[in-house]
Amino acid sequence: MEFGFTDEDEAFRIEVREWLSSHADGSQDRRGWERTLGKSGWIGLGWGESGYGNRTATLTQQVAWAEEYVRSGAPARSGHIGEKLLAPTLLAHGTEEQKARFLPAVAAGDELWCQGYSEPGAGSDLAGVRTKASLASDGTYRISGQKIWTSLAHEADWCFVLARTDPESTRHHGLSFLLVSMDQPGRIDVRPIRQMTGTSEFNEVFFDGAHARVEHVVGGAGNGWRVAMSLLGFERGVSTLAQQAGFAQELTRVVQVAVRTGAVDDPVVRSLLVRLWAELRTMRWNALRTLGGSRDAGASSVAKLLWAGWHQRLGELAMLVRGAEAAVGSGDWSASAPYELDDLQQLFLFSRADTIYGGSDQVQRTIIAERVLGLPREPKGVV
Repeated sequence: MEFGFTDEDEAFRIEVREWLSSHADGSQDRRGWERTLGKSGWIGLGWGESGYGNRTATLTQQVAWAEEYVRSGAPARSGHIGEKLLAPTLLAHGTEEQKARFLPAVAAGDELWCQGYSEPGAGSDLAGVRTKASLASDGTYRISGQKIWTSLAHEADWCFVLARTDPESTRHHGLSFLLVSMDQPGRIDVRPIRQMTGTSEFNEVFFDGAHARVEHVVGGAGNGWRVAMSLLGFERGVSTLAQQAGFAQELTRVVQVAVRTGAVDDPVVRSLLVRLWAELRTMRWNALRTLGGSRDAGASSVAKLLWAGWHQRLGELAMLVRGAEAAVGSGDWSASAPYELDDLQQLFLFSRADTIYGGSDQVQRTIIAERVLGLPREPKGVV
């Protein structure tokens, strides 16, 4: 499939650019901004003719929206987990009642979601989930366990939780995909994790008998692994192009600093800058090729390996061109008051996690080895 932008796509891009220019003024809080997006029909562009979204857009128009959104400097999304992960999963596996209950609220920006997958000791090894959910006599599931690295849990209204509903099961068997309300004081405890960047968008989430209704099990009890794997397939796609647009902005910033500090006069630095630029272009072409219809096994793992290592190298180069001032921060470095970092320092520190979250490099290489190259499966430890 040839992937290219038509005249209609470019007209759509101009419409998007003009709307963002007139609305993304930074004056709204994140939840208010989600409602603004929903009111104007910009949430759910990729849901097709489901009847639950707002506008419909072609794949190329979705790419144009994602790229222009990043370039506009609009607020960081807090509704993307519901829009990009939960919604496609419900469209693929949910009942009509589940779709009717949850999708309109996501499309309106009224309900925000978080993802309850990773656990201590079961991060990249998702099949090692230990959070349990037992069916009580009143027809609800009671959930007990802990999730970690849960993005935006402190803002979310709902969480989709992968839990073990068959106590005798092991590994990927006996898991269920539950939709859980976060408004359960005393049953759900959200604790922010302060990172070395000073921010805390990740959280620990503790479930102590939290309730989930039986009709809020997606795909049926015991089928959670299939649903969870399907969701991970939606995790990458059009959003990859938006991510790369953000990377391009960061690379431009690094070039600007290299010029300001004189680091660009070093031929080694110039070579590194050109290499990063060329690699970013290659990643874009690869992403467009994948979106255009080439769904090879392991394609998403290859993409993750490429961008994670690339982004780390960009962070390292950002510190190199800054020179000695890169090691200097401002503010109070105590636990009671966050310290202040500039954009390149934030880039460097946050990028250290790129090769871990979303599936570590080791996991991605295992997927490629086993599913693409057909090498012997890696031995699993006893659970």
